[in-house]
Parts: sequence; C-alpha cells; structure tokens
Amino acid sequence: MISKNKKIFVAGHKGLVGSAIIRALKYRKFKKILNIKKSELDLKNQAKVENYFKINKPDYVIIAAAKVGGILSNKKFKADFIYENLSIQNNIIHSAYLNKVKKLVFLGSSCVYPKYCKQPIKEQYLLSGKLEDTNDAYAIAKIAGIKMCESYNFQYKTNFISLMPTNTFGPNDKYDILNSHFLPALIKKIHKLKNSKKPKLQIWGNGKAKRELIYVDDIADACLFFLNKKTKHSLINIGTGKDFTINHYAELLNKIICPKKKITFVYDKSKPNGTPRKVLNIGLAKSYGWKSKHNIVDALRYTYKNFLKNNTK
Repeated sequence: MISKNKKIFVAGHKGLVGSAIIRALKYRKFKKILNIKKSELDLKNQAKVENYFKINKPDYVIIAAAKVGGILSNKKFKADFIYENLSIQNNIIHSAYLNKVKKLVFLGSSCVYPKYCKQPIKEQYLLSGKLEDTNDAYAIAKIAGIKMCESYNFQYKTNFISLMPTNTFGPNDKYDILNSHFLPALIKKIHKLKNSKKPKLQIWGNGKAKRELIYVDDIADACLFFLNKKTKHSLINIGTGKDFTINHYAELLNKIICPKKKITFVYDKSKPNGTPRKVLNIGLAKSYGWKSKHNIVDALRYTYKNFLKNNTK
C-alpha cells in the first residue's frame, strides 16, 4: 500500500475527474496531495512543468488534465484538441521520467478505439481500425499518450499505466450546451423544460447510438486502486460493461428531472450520431479485482442535485 505521506500530484484537479480524485485522496487521509492552478502553471509549457517536478518531487502522478468537449467542439477545434492534449501529456510524462516518479496513471478515453470496433471493446482492439471522424484529433492525442507510457516503460523501465474510462459523469461536470458531452447537455436542456406546458426537445442524431456511462467517483476509485496495484498490463479499460441508447438516457432523465411531465424528444437525423455503439470489455480490470460500485439511477439523481446546487442559470 502507498504510504499516506507520499506526494501525489493530480494534474487537472479542478476538472470533473480530477476533483473526484482529490475527494478520494482526502477521504483516504493522504497528507501530501499536490495540485496547482492553471494560472500558476501552464501544463503546455515544457520548461515550467519540468521545473515544477524538479522543485516538488512527486512520488506518484495522476494525469486527469486534458482539453475535453462534445461532438461540436471536437469537430470544430481539432487543432486545439490535438495540440493541447499532446503538449500536456508529453510534458508531464517526460517530467515524471526525469524525476523518477514511482508510478504514473494516465487517463485516456474510450474514444481511442475504432469507430466500428467489435463490441464489447477489448484493449487489444486499439489501432485496429478507423477512428470516429468527429473526435479523431482528441483520440490520436490520447493514443499517443498510451504509446508514450508503453515506450517509456519499455526503454526506461518506468511504471506508467494508462486507464481508458468510458463516458464519465458526476459532480463538477461542464454544462455548456455547445461544448459539453451528451449527458450534461441533456441534463441542462431537460432542466430548462421543467416549467414548459408542452415540453419538446430536439436531440442530435437518431437516438439509437448506444453509450456506456460511469459515475466519476468510480473513475477516481479505479485510479487509486491501480496506483496501488502491480499489473502486467499498461492499458486497462475502466467502465461498467453496460450500455444504453441516447433515447434511454433521455427518458431516464425525464423521469428524474421532470417526473410529472412527458417530454417529446425529436431526433434531428441530419446531425451526426457519433460512434454507433461503444461499450468496454472490463474483464481485465475485473481480473485485477476492480469493478464499478455505483448504480446508474442513483448516480444520475445525485448528479442532478449537484447541478441544482451549482448551476443557477
């Protein structure tokens, strides 16, 4: 077990996943949690990142920092997504090597796998087919991070591991309708219809695309579990192993947010669906003794309560 006195640097501590990792570390009584504001350290600046590591000497590192967004922003700002994510992960991974970090956890995304991947998706399917066009720039950056960890382990005998989470949701999510992922966008849109007499909501695609969701506290739990665990594999999927259609999630949120009203969902088939289906094979994670703990309905209810508490617009 990792000593509670070891220094753990969490990059991206203000984000959805990073903030959950901080909560998990504090709950477990870790005493030396390192984090720093964007305004104080630009993770895209190699010299500044290397200097931060040299001064603070973290024992362990979790990379939750990334530029993320939904279909629209991924499609529109490809250059930003590939440049910023490559810069952040390259600087942190290399600095971790230079400063002899004991173990590093790199968080990727299930979008690294091919668009028409065999389901459920196994880790070995990486680079076996064409990526989804709308987020290929982001995916390529994350694939580079996976291969960078593998390469440093091979050449320098480091202990770097890549965890690939499925679609994540929970407290501290982004609810920007144009730039957020589908679930927080749905929560905000359905919430706005609470006082409508005849609520109607247009959703991109045909509603039949299937997505797997996982509660963010489960991701945080997985990060700490595998930070402690000796593994033979450097790439491990993190998910629930269950997926549902976009339409199913919309209907579920309708019951949670507007229990007394039936929203009419209208699907705009002229807009992209994204990847048709995406559910991870989580057999490898289970073989090491990890599995998700949160029920989807309870987690969605808690997420909506958090939304009400922190989003007044």
